[in-house]
Amino acid sequence: MGEGIDPRRAVPRTDALLNDPRLASASQRLGRDLVKEAISAAQDAVRQGVIGPDQAADLAVASLPASSTTLRAVLNATGVVLHTNLGRAPLSSAAVTALQHAAGYVDVEYDVATGERARRGRGALEALAAAVPDARDVHVVNNGAAALLLTATALARGREIIVSRGELVEIGDGFRLPDLLESTGAQLREVGTTNRTNLEDYRRAVSPQTAFVLKVHPSNFVVRGFTSAASVAEVASLGVPVVVDVGSGLLQPDPLLPDEPNAADALRAGASLVTASCDKLLGGPQGGLLLGRADLIAELRRHPLARALRVDKMTLAALEATLRGPAPPTHAYLHADVGALQTRAAHIAEELRGAGLGAAVVPSDGVVGGGGAPGAVLSGWAIALPAAFGAALRLGDPCIVTRVERDRCLIDVRCVPEDRDPDIVKAVLAV
Repeated sequence: MGEGIDPRRAVPRTDALLNDPRLASASQRLGRDLVKEAISAAQDAVRQGVIGPDQAADLAVASLPASSTTLRAVLNATGVVLHTNLGRAPLSSAAVTALQHAAGYVDVEYDVATGERARRGRGALEALAAAVPDARDVHVVNNGAAALLLTATALARGREIIVSRGELVEIGDGFRLPDLLESTGAQLREVGTTNRTNLEDYRRAVSPQTAFVLKVHPSNFVVRGFTSAASVAEVASLGVPVVVDVGSGLLQPDPLLPDEPNAADALRAGASLVTASCDKLLGGPQGGLLLGRADLIAELRRHPLARALRVDKMTLAALEATLRGPAPPTHAYLHADVGALQTRAAHIAEELRGAGLGAAVVPSDGVVGGGGAPGAVLSGWAIALPAAFGAALRLGDPCIVTRVERDRCLIDVRCVPEDRDPDIVKAVLAV
């Protein structure tokens, strides 16, 4: 370059930068468009005189995203196991491997022995049926609300659904159960009161127009005091189908959560159908479970809406691996040893104090979250720091989502994998 020529005019060409081995490799990993965006930003920096032409490739490489998705991995240090805003249940390593396996061509709806079409997702359905032997048949749709939507549409359109007033719940983001059910063309027959509904209330409401009685677990609140509710077994004695939404996806009883309904007990008590979510206490991918009478499941499976609500091969693979594989992280986090949590928190706090920070170890009550077991308290431990650390850790790398209360930032270690404890220490010291 001759003397007097502005170096900002010597902006490296896009094709020349794309030939840089690091950027060429990134194009294969991230896609050409994302790499070109990074190159364009680096070229602008050269034009503005912020960097020299020979620094453009380095800046482009440094500004590349870690992956092609804008979703950001976070460490959940809130103490909420099924944090809806953080994606609810984290998948097991077996489920993650299954997702990778299912990413290519797979026999999701194909019989390799005969060369003909086969039942879609048969392996996942067999695993689900084995996990809940009391169910005569099973079906999977794309979330828990979809399971209720399909049930009401297929079985109750133009007819009545009997439901207790105390079970017409609203969950997150303003989603109301009555709105969902009425959108199917079914009519709601409300019985009882918000705090007390007995068997006679249901009995008086049953008529030839009754499609089924719906029992809904009020999963995100607890009503105490002068209350009563008819049991599934009592309602089943009326001789009409009973649909039970257990919500949180607990398939079998768990001594840790004695008040949380489960699918097996509901079916043994006489439920015709049970609906639940896959991505809550089951610890799997997002999905909705339908378990129960074979004739009703067959009717749901044949309904045109079932096609619109079906799950993809990725969900089927992750669900099967969750059911057949080792216990998922959700189970481990719920059943974490309190003493072990305290020891981990103490080690982290000790390292932080050694670096001059006033970190304390404090008791921390975790919760199930995701609308599950609202009355359950999960005793645990956290590292307490000044409240300002909450925002700083959330914006750092790695992103750590904590809980801020009473002017303290609490780093609850329950849902943080133990091998990530050093990352917490580094992130705090980097603030």
